Amino acid sequence: MQVLQNIGTYAIVFATGGALCAIAELLVIRTKLTPARILVIFLIAGIILESVGVYDYIFKVCQAGISVPIVGFGAALAKGSIEMARSVGFLGAFAGGLVRTAYGVGAAVVMSYIVTLVFNPRTK
Repeated sequence: MQVLQNIGTYAIVFATGGALCAIAELLVIRTKLTPARILVIFLIAGIILESVGVYDYIFKVCQAGISVPIVGFGAALAKGSIEMARSVGFLGAFAGGLVRTAYGVGAAVVMSYIVTLVFNPRTK
C-alpha cells in the first residue's frame, strides 16, 4: 500500500514540475520573452504565492514539484523576509530572504566553482 502511495506522490511531483516546464516552454515559444524574464516571472510568482498564504497549501499537494523550481526559491525568499520582519522589524525584511536561502545559494556557488575546475570551457 505504501508503494502505491509513493508512486502517486511521485506522479504528482513529476506532473507539477512538468507543467511548470511546459508553461515556461510555451512562454518561450509563443512570446518574445527571454528565458531570464520568464525566470523572474516564476520567481515573483513564488513570492506572491507565499505572500498571500497560498504556497503552503500548494506545497502540501505538489511537494518537490513546486519547491525545487525557481518558484520555490521565490517562496523561500518571501517566507524568510516575512519571518525576519515579524521578529526583528522592518529592516529584517531585507535580510530575511538572504538568511533563509543562504545554504542553497552557497552550495550553488561552491558547486559551480568545482565545475569550472573540472571542465575546460571554450568560447565559440
